[in-house]
Amino acid sequence: MPHSQTSAPRDSLTGVRLARGASPWLLPTVATAALSLIRARKSGRWAAAAVPTTALAAGMLWFFRDPEREIAQGRVISPADGVVQSIMPWKDGRTRVAIFMSPLNVHVNRAPLAGTVTSVEHIPGGFVPAFNKESENNERVVWHFDTELGDIEMVQIAGAVARRIVPYVPAGTKVEQGERIGLIRFGSRVDIYLPEGVEVAVEVGQATTAGVTRIDRD
Repeated sequence: MPHSQTSAPRDSLTGVRLARGASPWLLPTVATAALSLIRARKSGRWAAAAVPTTALAAGMLWFFRDPEREIAQGRVISPADGVVQSIMPWKDGRTRVAIFMSPLNVHVNRAPLAGTVTSVEHIPGGFVPAFNKESENNERVVWHFDTELGDIEMVQIAGAVARRIVPYVPAGTKVEQGERIGLIRFGSRVDIYLPEGVEVAVEVGQATTAGVTRIDRD
């Protein structure tokens, strides 16, 4: 069955699919780079400025890329690109898998299972680095999905630079496994809580790919 996908813009110049929610950062950066390149033909000062502004624009395009994915088979798949930072048993019997996303990773997050989004809650907080233990109190968006495994909780956590989490779908939306559901700008973290009895298939330090890496084991 094909997976539905939340639409995202495609840059007409580069052919790169860009993440929804990237415009506030991309537009001024690309505009500044374009202006610098145009004026660089007549001014040495603008020529000097064109180098860093163009590099920054290219970096932004790379950061906000949103590639197509062949969605994997499995009960629970990774909601994020990154590296497994920790695997922690929770008091209620669930297991929390925390995935750290560096600025080099794709930052579009995907639904770990098919189901219905039952809640999307924004919780204000700090902005310490997402790999720091203190990030437990960072700004976050808490998701709950009603799935075949019951309630699944997923948390998008802002980092030191990521000051904005952009959910793509509201509560009440039915999503397919691997569907794009939100964006975290710059370095950050995504936690997923596996229900009691579900065995973890990944290990600390393992790289994950959203929509591709299976998180649970049969």
